[in-house]
Amino acid sequence: MERIACLFIGYLFGMFQTSYLIGKYHHMDIRQYGSGNAGTTNALRTLGKKAGAMTLIGDMLKCVIAILVVDAVFKNQYGDILPLLGMYTAAGCVLGHNFPIYLKFRGGKGIAASAGMLLALDWRVFLICAVIFIGLVAVTRYVSLGSMAAYVGALICFIAFGAAGSYGMDPSHVVEMNVIMALMTALAIYRHRANISRLMNGTENKLGAKKR
Repeated sequence: MERIACLFIGYLFGMFQTSYLIGKYHHMDIRQYGSGNAGTTNALRTLGKKAGAMTLIGDMLKCVIAILVVDAVFKNQYGDILPLLGMYTAAGCVLGHNFPIYLKFRGGKGIAASAGMLLALDWRVFLICAVIFIGLVAVTRYVSLGSMAAYVGALICFIAFGAAGSYGMDPSHVVEMNVIMALMTALAIYRHRANISRLMNGTENKLGAKKR
Protein backbone atom coordinates (compact mmCIF):
# COMPACT_ATOMS: atom_id res chain seq x y z
CA MET A 1 0.00 0.00 0.00
CA GLU A 2 2.84 2.37 0.83
CA ARG A 3 4.26 1.83 -2.67
CA ILE A 4 0.98 2.85 -4.27
CA ALA A 5 0.86 5.91 -2.01
CA CYS A 6 4.36 6.89 -3.14
CA LEU A 7 3.43 6.48 -6.80
CA PHE A 8 0.36 8.65 -6.23
CA ILE A 9 2.30 11.37 -4.39
CA GLY A 10 4.92 11.37 -7.12
CA TYR A 11 2.30 11.56 -9.85
CA LEU A 12 0.66 14.59 -8.23
CA PHE A 13 3.96 16.45 -8.10
CA GLY A 14 4.88 15.29 -11.59
CA MET A 15 1.81 16.93 -13.08
CA PHE A 16 3.33 20.34 -12.31
CA GLN A 17 4.30 21.10 -15.91
CA THR A 18 6.90 23.85 -15.68
CA SER A 19 7.36 24.46 -19.41
CA TYR A 20 3.62 24.37 -20.04
CA LEU A 21 3.01 26.99 -17.36
CA ILE A 22 5.85 29.16 -18.67
CA GLY A 23 4.36 28.83 -22.13
CA LYS A 24 0.96 29.89 -20.85
CA TYR A 25 2.60 32.95 -19.30
CA HIS A 26 3.72 33.78 -22.84
CA HIS A 27 0.18 33.10 -24.14
CA MET A 28 1.10 29.87 -25.91
CA ASP A 29 0.89 26.12 -25.53
CA ILE A 30 4.48 24.99 -25.85
CA ARG A 31 3.30 21.59 -27.05
CA GLN A 32 2.18 23.28 -30.27
CA TYR A 33 5.70 24.50 -31.03
CA GLY A 34 9.08 22.97 -31.76
CA SER A 35 9.19 19.27 -30.95
CA GLY A 36 5.76 19.40 -29.33
CA ASN A 37 7.32 18.19 -26.10
CA ALA A 38 6.63 19.85 -22.73
CA GLY A 39 10.20 19.63 -21.50
CA THR A 40 13.46 21.47 -20.96
CA THR A 41 14.96 21.13 -24.44
CA ASN A 42 11.84 22.35 -26.23
CA ALA A 43 11.48 25.23 -23.76
CA LEU A 44 15.10 26.18 -24.48
CA ARG A 45 14.65 26.04 -28.23
CA THR A 46 11.23 27.67 -28.27
CA LEU A 47 11.40 30.29 -25.53
CA GLY A 48 15.10 30.78 -24.90
CA LYS A 49 17.75 30.11 -22.26
CA LYS A 50 15.85 31.63 -19.33
CA ALA A 51 12.77 29.50 -19.96
CA GLY A 52 14.97 26.44 -20.48
CA ALA A 53 16.77 27.00 -17.18
CA MET A 54 13.51 27.61 -15.33
CA THR A 55 12.02 24.44 -16.77
CA LEU A 56 15.07 22.38 -15.81
CA ILE A 57 15.08 23.68 -12.25
CA GLY A 58 11.30 23.41 -11.84
CA ASP A 59 11.11 19.85 -13.16
CA MET A 60 14.04 18.74 -11.04
CA LEU A 61 12.66 20.36 -7.90
CA LYS A 62 9.25 18.75 -8.20
CA CYS A 63 10.83 15.29 -7.98
CA VAL A 64 13.19 16.32 -5.17
CA ILE A 65 10.32 17.78 -3.15
CA ALA A 66 8.11 14.74 -3.78
CA ILE A 67 10.83 12.42 -2.46
CA LEU A 68 11.42 14.66 0.57
CA VAL A 69 7.70 14.59 1.34
CA VAL A 70 7.68 10.78 1.16
CA ASP A 71 10.76 10.60 3.38
CA ALA A 72 9.04 12.78 5.98
CA VAL A 73 5.80 10.79 5.85
CA PHE A 74 7.26 7.28 5.90
CA LYS A 75 10.61 7.61 7.72
CA ASN A 76 9.28 6.37 11.07
CA GLN A 77 7.39 3.34 9.78
CA TYR A 78 9.45 2.42 6.70
CA GLY A 79 12.83 3.98 7.40
CA ASP A 80 14.63 0.81 6.33
CA ILE A 81 13.33 1.00 2.75
CA LEU A 82 13.24 4.76 2.12
CA PRO A 83 15.49 4.51 -0.99
CA LEU A 84 12.99 2.05 -2.52
CA LEU A 85 10.04 4.27 -1.65
CA GLY A 86 11.94 7.22 -3.10
CA MET A 87 12.34 5.28 -6.35
CA TYR A 88 8.60 4.58 -6.46
CA THR A 89 7.96 8.27 -5.83
CA ALA A 90 10.30 9.24 -8.66
CA ALA A 91 8.58 6.76 -10.97
CA GLY A 92 5.24 8.36 -10.14
CA CYS A 93 6.70 11.81 -10.74
CA VAL A 94 8.03 10.82 -14.16
CA LEU A 95 4.67 9.29 -15.07
CA GLY A 96 2.90 12.47 -13.95
CA HIS A 97 5.30 14.55 -16.02
CA ASN A 98 5.06 12.35 -19.09
CA PHE A 99 1.34 11.63 -18.91
CA PRO A 100 -0.46 14.44 -17.03
CA ILE A 101 -4.16 13.67 -16.88
CA TYR A 102 -5.24 17.32 -17.15
CA LEU A 103 -3.25 17.77 -20.37
CA LYS A 104 -4.74 14.68 -22.00
CA PHE A 105 -1.61 12.68 -21.09
CA ARG A 106 0.66 14.81 -23.32
CA GLY A 107 3.66 15.88 -21.30
CA GLY A 108 7.42 15.59 -21.56
CA LYS A 109 10.01 12.83 -21.50
CA GLY A 110 10.87 12.97 -17.81
CA ILE A 111 14.61 13.58 -18.09
CA ALA A 112 14.80 16.69 -15.87
CA ALA A 113 12.48 15.10 -13.32
CA SER A 114 14.74 12.04 -13.35
CA ALA A 115 17.74 14.28 -12.71
CA GLY A 116 15.90 15.47 -9.61
CA MET A 117 15.46 11.84 -8.60
CA LEU A 118 19.21 11.23 -8.85
CA LEU A 119 19.96 14.35 -6.82
CA ALA A 120 17.54 13.32 -4.08
CA LEU A 121 18.42 9.61 -3.93
CA ASP A 122 22.19 9.49 -4.51
CA TRP A 123 24.36 12.52 -5.26
CA ARG A 124 27.13 10.21 -6.52
CA VAL A 125 24.89 8.87 -9.28
CA PHE A 126 23.79 12.42 -10.06
CA LEU A 127 27.39 13.57 -10.55
CA ILE A 128 28.35 10.55 -12.65
CA CYS A 129 25.32 10.99 -14.91
CA ALA A 130 25.90 14.74 -15.15
CA VAL A 131 29.41 14.03 -16.47
CA ILE A 132 28.02 11.50 -18.96
CA PHE A 133 25.31 13.88 -20.14
CA ILE A 134 27.45 17.02 -20.36
CA GLY A 135 30.34 15.15 -21.96
CA LEU A 136 28.24 13.52 -24.68
CA VAL A 137 26.25 16.68 -25.44
CA ALA A 138 29.46 18.72 -25.57
CA VAL A 139 31.00 16.31 -28.08
CA THR A 140 27.95 15.41 -30.19
CA ARG A 141 25.49 18.26 -29.39
CA TYR A 142 22.74 15.63 -29.28
CA VAL A 143 20.68 16.18 -26.11
CA SER A 144 18.67 13.03 -26.75
CA LEU A 145 21.79 10.87 -26.92
CA GLY A 146 23.16 12.39 -23.74
CA SER A 147 19.84 11.87 -21.96
CA MET A 148 19.54 8.20 -22.87
CA ALA A 149 23.19 7.47 -22.07
CA ALA A 150 22.86 9.18 -18.69
CA TYR A 151 19.76 7.11 -17.91
CA VAL A 152 21.55 3.85 -18.73
CA GLY A 153 24.49 5.06 -16.67
CA ALA A 154 22.16 5.73 -13.73
CA LEU A 155 20.75 2.21 -13.95
CA ILE A 156 24.24 0.70 -13.91
CA CYS A 157 25.22 2.90 -10.95
CA PHE A 158 22.17 1.96 -8.89
CA ILE A 159 22.78 -1.72 -9.55
CA ALA A 160 26.46 -1.41 -8.59
CA PHE A 161 25.93 0.74 -5.50
CA GLY A 162 23.00 -1.41 -4.40
CA ALA A 163 25.09 -4.57 -4.68
CA ALA A 164 27.77 -2.85 -2.57
CA GLY A 165 25.22 -2.23 0.18
CA SER A 166 25.09 1.55 -0.23
CA TYR A 167 21.35 1.82 0.38
CA GLY A 168 21.12 -0.21 3.58
CA MET A 169 18.35 -2.49 2.33
CA ASP A 170 18.08 -6.26 2.13
CA PRO A 171 18.80 -7.87 -1.27
CA SER A 172 15.13 -8.35 -2.21
CA HIS A 173 14.38 -4.63 -1.82
CA VAL A 174 17.56 -3.71 -3.69
CA VAL A 175 16.45 -5.93 -6.59
CA GLU A 176 12.98 -4.35 -6.49
CA MET A 177 14.55 -0.90 -6.63
CA ASN A 178 16.66 -1.94 -9.61
CA VAL A 179 13.62 -3.33 -11.40
CA ILE A 180 11.77 -0.01 -11.00
CA MET A 181 14.83 1.85 -12.28
CA ALA A 182 15.11 -0.54 -15.24
CA LEU A 183 11.46 0.09 -16.14
CA MET A 184 12.03 3.85 -15.93
CA THR A 185 15.07 3.49 -18.19
CA ALA A 186 13.02 1.52 -20.70
CA LEU A 187 10.31 4.19 -20.61
CA ALA A 188 12.87 6.96 -21.16
CA ILE A 189 14.30 5.17 -24.18
CA TYR A 190 10.80 4.49 -25.52
CA ARG A 191 9.92 8.17 -25.17
CA HIS A 192 12.99 8.94 -27.30
CA ARG A 193 12.05 6.48 -30.06
CA ALA A 194 11.57 9.29 -32.60
CA ASN A 195 14.95 10.74 -31.62
CA ILE A 196 16.56 7.31 -32.04
CA SER A 197 15.14 7.07 -35.53
CA ARG A 198 16.49 10.52 -36.41
CA LEU A 199 19.88 9.68 -34.88
CA MET A 200 20.08 6.59 -37.08
CA ASN A 201 19.07 8.60 -40.13
CA GLY A 202 21.42 11.49 -39.35
CA THR A 203 18.56 13.96 -39.10
CA GLU A 204 18.46 14.54 -35.33
CA ASN A 205 18.57 18.20 -34.32
CA LYS A 206 21.77 19.36 -32.64
CA LEU A 207 21.80 21.70 -29.68
CA GLY A 208 22.29 25.23 -30.90
CA ALA A 209 21.36 24.40 -34.50
CA LYS A 210 18.21 25.52 -36.23
CA LYS A 211 15.43 22.96 -35.96
CA ARG A 212 14.98 20.98 -39.15
